[in-house]
Amino acid sequence: MIKGLTYPAPGKLVSVNGHDMHVFSEGQGEKTFVFMAGGGTSCPALDFKPLWSLLSDKHKIVVVEKAGYGWSELARDSRDLDTILYESREALQLAGVNPPYYLVPHSMSGLEAIYWAQKYPSEVKAIIGLDPGIPDMYDVMKTPPMFVFHIIAFFTRLGVSTQKPSALFATCEKHLPSFQSTALTDDDRAMYVEIFRRSTFTSDMLNEIKNIREYVKKPRQNPLPFDLPVYFFISNGEGMHGNGIKPEDWVKLQKNFLSNFKNVKYLELSCGHYVHSYEPAKIADEINAFVDGIN
Repeated sequence: MIKGLTYPAPGKLVSVNGHDMHVFSEGQGEKTFVFMAGGGTSCPALDFKPLWSLLSDKHKIVVVEKAGYGWSELARDSRDLDTILYESREALQLAGVNPPYYLVPHSMSGLEAIYWAQKYPSEVKAIIGLDPGIPDMYDVMKTPPMFVFHIIAFFTRLGVSTQKPSALFATCEKHLPSFQSTALTDDDRAMYVEIFRRSTFTSDMLNEIKNIREYVKKPRQNPLPFDLPVYFFISNGEGMHGNGIKPEDWVKLQKNFLSNFKNVKYLELSCGHYVHSYEPAKIADEINAFVDGIN
């Protein structure tokens, strides 16, 4: 349990590699969806709620929060991809959530999901990507030197930590798409604000950014699981040009990657990167139809 928090973790806390990890679950369906947050998402359990709340009546949904995210404790280590994958799998097992899984990665977690399907194919029924990161993207992305991220992190955390609750609420409302969703209750928003204060640019998140080029190498060392069902929900790429990728290239890279799989679907959406916050109803309907066709 993280000290100083008003709101306890809504899911289970399990000890992995000497630190607690938070595994949130809802629903009792036969199919298990594992939501995996993109880099820097402060409160994954609530960030995904606009989407998972539309799926939990029919399926079992699970959000595994990596070290330094949400209610999970800091690991304070190098955050290599093998360690992150080991911890995700171990946390799920300790929480009593057994495979097979439908992996639902957002952004950078796309790399972990691909690697998971390569290393443990019997555990993965499908990958449902929410504007996911793929190896080729990181060849194109321009990554500033790490000291720039540390400076940004310092001043961001300083600003967040010194804001009054009302001002911090306004900050979340302005910058976090899911925070505006009617799926979140007043208590959810209060929890989100508290976790946002605690989990903005944590050291673990910065170490993930530092290691991103190494993460890309892992999926490239193994053949892609050609027969794996894959569905990508692709954003319009707006906001990605700041990373050195043109919106049209963002879309093209994902569509090109999908040519490596046999059972593929994709849907281009006229919204930003957090597709699960902007178009949850459309995505939920598509997911239900897609998984109904998987044996």
